[in-house]
Amino acid sequence: MVNLPIAGTGGSYVVNPGKIVGLGLNYRDHVAESLSVLARGNTDIPAEPVLFAKTPNVLVGPGEPIVIPSSFLSAAGIAAPRTDYEAELAVIIGRRCRRVSARDALSFVFGYSCFNDVSQRNIQNSERGGWWKGKSFDSFGPIGPVVVPAGSMGDPQSLAIECRLNGRVVQSASTGSMIFGVAETIAYVSSVLTLEAGDLIITGTPAGVGPLLPGDVVEVEIGGIGILRNPVTEE
Repeated sequence: MVNLPIAGTGGSYVVNPGKIVGLGLNYRDHVAESLSVLARGNTDIPAEPVLFAKTPNVLVGPGEPIVIPSSFLSAAGIAAPRTDYEAELAVIIGRRCRRVSARDALSFVFGYSCFNDVSQRNIQNSERGGWWKGKSFDSFGPIGPVVVPAGSMGDPQSLAIECRLNGRVVQSASTGSMIFGVAETIAYVSSVLTLEAGDLIITGTPAGVGPLLPGDVVEVEIGGIGILRNPVTEE
């Protein structure tokens, strides 16, 4: 649970989703670099959205630490633990929706925020149960710095998205480069499961993902939203 200001209103919003639905491999350049895809020998562009779950315990706010368990820092070799940053646009659902059309989907959005889909890459790539475990450690989901209401955002497919690690730009793209846009994604997810008010959809990351280490500072900036900044610490 994270309390964030609602941009331009003086109010606040408690981010407390019943579920977080992640969208994997949603930028072509990230598909090309993705370890999870290469491990399967398949770099094809997905024909439909690739969904995964991330549990709500991951959520932390601006300035709060991303905490890497010490056991993830000690192994060596090809399967060594690696904790990655992933800059993403977060979509907050405003009201219950089920089987909505892409044409109507954006009317179900409450607002948008920056999100860092922190991922324990070695577990994500090796866990037979899917991606959720490697995505769902405590603090692996920073969100913020504000929630921008949907009516104030404009086109969610025309936003600059950037990630900086210790001040160095490591990811830089536009949300217009998504394979599946926000409206299409909401329509697809709502055909699979019912979305409730407060649920989060995180919409994928562009190329440039890389490892985090204790002492790092990682920033996710999205045009019209602001900068989400978090330090990295060891548990």
